Amino acid sequence: MALVGHAGSGKTTLAEALLVATGALPRAGRIEDGTTSLDNEEVEVRQQRSVSLGVATIEHDDHRITLLDTPGSPDFVGELRAGLRAADAALFVVSAVNGVDAATVQLWEECAAVGLPRAVVISQLDRPRADVDEAVRMCQLMLGEGVFPLHLVQRGSDGAPTGLVSLLEPHVELADADRLRGELIEGIIGESEDETLMDRYLGGEELVVADLIADLETAVARGHFHPILAVAPLTGVGIPELLDLLVSAFPCPMEHGCPPVTTPDGGKAPSLSCDPDGPLVAEVVKTTTDPYVGRVSLVRVFSGTLRPDLPVHVSGHGMSDRGHPDHDVDERIGALSSPLGATLRPVPACPAGDICAVARLSSAETGDTLSSPEDPRLMKPWDLPTPQVPVALEAASRADEDRLATALARLVAEDPTVRLERRPDTNQLLLWCVGEAHAEVLLDRLRTRHGVAVNTVPVRVPMVETLAAPARVTGRLVKQSGGHGQYAIVVVEAAPGEPGTGVVFEQKIVGGTVPSQYHGSVEKGIRAQVEKGVNGDRPIVDVHFTLVDGKAHSVDSSDAAFQAAGALAVREAASAAGTRVLEPWCEVEVVVPAEYVGAVMSDLSSRRARVTGSDADPERDLTHVRAEVPEVELLTYASALRSVTHGTGGFTRRPLGYEPAPPSVITAVPA
Repeated sequence: MALVGHAGSGKTTLAEALLVATGALPRAGRIEDGTTSLDNEEVEVRQQRSVSLGVATIEHDDHRITLLDTPGSPDFVGELRAGLRAADAALFVVSAVNGVDAATVQLWEECAAVGLPRAVVISQLDRPRADVDEAVRMCQLMLGEGVFPLHLVQRGSDGAPTGLVSLLEPHVELADADRLRGELIEGIIGESEDETLMDRYLGGEELVVADLIADLETAVARGHFHPILAVAPLTGVGIPELLDLLVSAFPCPMEHGCPPVTTPDGGKAPSLSCDPDGPLVAEVVKTTTDPYVGRVSLVRVFSGTLRPDLPVHVSGHGMSDRGHPDHDVDERIGALSSPLGATLRPVPACPAGDICAVARLSSAETGDTLSSPEDPRLMKPWDLPTPQVPVALEAASRADEDRLATALARLVAEDPTVRLERRPDTNQLLLWCVGEAHAEVLLDRLRTRHGVAVNTVPVRVPMVETLAAPARVTGRLVKQSGGHGQYAIVVVEAAPGEPGTGVVFEQKIVGGTVPSQYHGSVEKGIRAQVEKGVNGDRPIVDVHFTLVDGKAHSVDSSDAAFQAAGALAVREAASAAGTRVLEPWCEVEVVVPAEYVGAVMSDLSSRRARVTGSDADPERDLTHVRAEVPEVELLTYASALRSVTHGTGGFTRRPLGYEPAPPSVITAVPA
């Protein structure tokens, strides 16, 4: 069961209350004190929020329930996606104080698209300004059809919640109870498609809880009926009812089914069922590095059974663009544990439908598939956003430099939303992140978990230059001061080329004034100089060089001399014709809810963007906006887009080419 919702809605506090209620913990920890069992990273304690997927398995009424506590910040969407992939259902936690936000609605619709069963928990009933009725109304308004409350809240004389009254029970003597119960029963029966029960209800027969509970489970499992519960975790109100609902009305793994699989080479493979005796197929949904245990992999078993010392095939495909190379290797399973936050409790096996922690899988990364070496399978990676926030890193010392590559490789293995790049045009080491908070946590892990000190430096946007006009110039190298000299003279015509054509060299020598063995030397010298640029900073691009004349000496000419003359010709051409500074542009596609299109357009306009088109997706109420934007303006765009769309917008980019840069940008961007 994945607990999802916006930051601060009370997911971790709710999980803590469920752990205490089932006896997994003796007492509840507090986020303010940094004592909760699921927020155990140092950075989580310090920031008082979840930044990674927390996992705990509890038992209630002879059922095992694994709670997957996901972060609420959109910066940690990789951990959220991992939790949803491992879950059979999602519990949307909504604050009775703050209600439903746009990001929660977007996530609800994504879960609906894949048919994931969902329920809503209105939390924080006992907070000041809590309004349960308004929260329920907003859930029904914003989350769509099939959302019905299961309980009414009872309150004491002081207004504090004291308990819940089930609307499944007849003769509830509270305001609006009859109307709400009727709507609830009709919703359950309608979504479960139980015609017999519907006939009984329409015939005036009084239905009791036993009549409805089986239909309730069917309706929830189909992903079209979504009960609303209410809880006050700090006082325990609603916790017993929630636990009972989880075991009686939510689908078990056999009902949820399994994701599709292929063979590692992409061929067809038989569909799976959640059968402990079936072929082994499991997925690594989270990877961490423990200073004592080493690498620990959180694994969801979809089919078959994992056992210690079992040989498995590890397949990782589909995320090579993020620095996760495809791989197919065999390994042997180490010790198995059932997680309770940071505590690992040994277990003898992990059957289909369960989740466990596996120690010392040396090659497995987040998103990899584990299967039988005799019958290897591959699960398609889950959808993840492309990281769009670059952070330029430098090791703080030579000792840190030696450890940095290993530490970054571990970060990439742990987090599929991270991309590592050594950018060739600036030679900067870039760590691409989802957002600024994501970057802050990754840097913190480098320092605390991996013991590597790094410095962040400004990200350099690679400016280039091209000639402003054609020019005919002479590159002259004549040094004859005794002994073996250097002699090379070249006459070169240089002209701006079409954008994107690069540096073109050709020769039109007539009469052998420059011997043919030196033509390649001239080209080599020209290309070496344009790569460095005139002043050793900005490369020169999109220029057509033609060697038309020159002179050589029978003794003093050489390959090196003509290379130097070619380089001199480039500098002479730049001096004679002048240069224009160009900046890189990108083509971007922004995907946002339709209501935010105006704000997105306005923000793009402030970034010198050219909007080239837009397409509406009415089924999902989304708009795809296409634009061309200078790359320097994209350095801060991820945060700005999140701000103007309340966390619901996303974008992708691809290089477009270079265009003349305005003077303000030339002076503001370091070379």
